[in-house]
Amino acid sequence: MQGFDADRYLGKWYEIARLDHSFEEGLDRVTAEYALREDGGITVINRGFLTSDNEWQEAQGKAFFVNRSDEGYLKVSFFGPFYGSYIVFELDKENYQYAFVSGPDTSYLWLLARTPTVDPALIERFVAEASRLGFDTSKLIYPAQE
Repeated sequence: MQGFDADRYLGKWYEIARLDHSFEEGLDRVTAEYALREDGGITVINRGFLTSDNEWQEAQGKAFFVNRSDEGYLKVSFFGPFYGSYIVFELDKENYQYAFVSGPDTSYLWLLARTPTVDPALIERFVAEASRLGFDTSKLIYPAQE
């Protein structure tokens, strides 16, 4: 996605929907926080509440732009030298209130928002667009944010 503004993307985002993976399994109240690093990259802190264990889990990672800083295409790492794609394929460019994000393939997908809840029409648009792009939207989960 061209026209990406990293400074406006920084801050806290709430996870509204996702395709589940082992690293997020069972987590509710999931958030992602982004901050600039001194080396030009972005610090990523993902946090979620594991209800079954009644505890918070947190993972800190780092992200770097793959091509240019005005393109919503980054590589992110939470595990040493291993990086995965972080692709913002739709974004509220006017107010930066929501983002549709995918990984390196159709098994990674997130709807992020600046607020813990969003208009159902946004979720419908997210599901329709993700389905059009080949994601299995029947497997989406919607973590509780309260």
